[in-house]
Amino acid sequence: MLVVGASGVGKDSVLDGARAAFRDDPRVVFVQRVITRPAGSGGEDNIAATSEEFAALSAQGAFAIHWPAHGLSYGLPRRIEDDLAQGRVVVANVSRQVLDDARQRYPGLTVCVVTASTDTLRARLLARGRETEAQIDARLAHVGAPTVGADVVTIANDGDLADAVAAFARLIGQFLPVSVKPLT
Repeated sequence: MLVVGASGVGKDSVLDGARAAFRDDPRVVFVQRVITRPAGSGGEDNIAATSEEFAALSAQGAFAIHWPAHGLSYGLPRRIEDDLAQGRVVVANVSRQVLDDARQRYPGLTVCVVTASTDTLRARLLARGRETEAQIDARLAHVGAPTVGADVVTIANDGDLADAVAAFARLIGQFLPVSVKPLT
């Protein structure tokens, strides 16, 4: 399951809530992304890599999917394919720009789009304090067209976070296998 949405919609918060809900369930894997930013620099718990390390990993085929965004490089480790082969539900935060490629590589995937109103996005981005108002306006102008497709499920995150987390957990629950094959 791939999770997408504009900056500020609360993807990380929804993912964190679902991760907590499934922390003891081996049937669900939340992917830790490799990102060219220092670990612990805010936001998600990523695997840090320098640009040179990332390029080397990419050349070695270490990523199932990778992409550039906002001056950084992001990658999903290839080991997700082992989890998929074992019947696990794999949940990953990705950019919308990789959806077509992911759909070709992983038929039957589900795309969860987390949304929020423009007013909510603006307030959250301002509260983060990472960008100027002009940068926020530019970011909001590039939110883009909605993600569509038969494989898309939308979760609104304008209200109580617990409601969005519960909706996302229910979505994950729809795909849980009865059992999981042990890793070999």
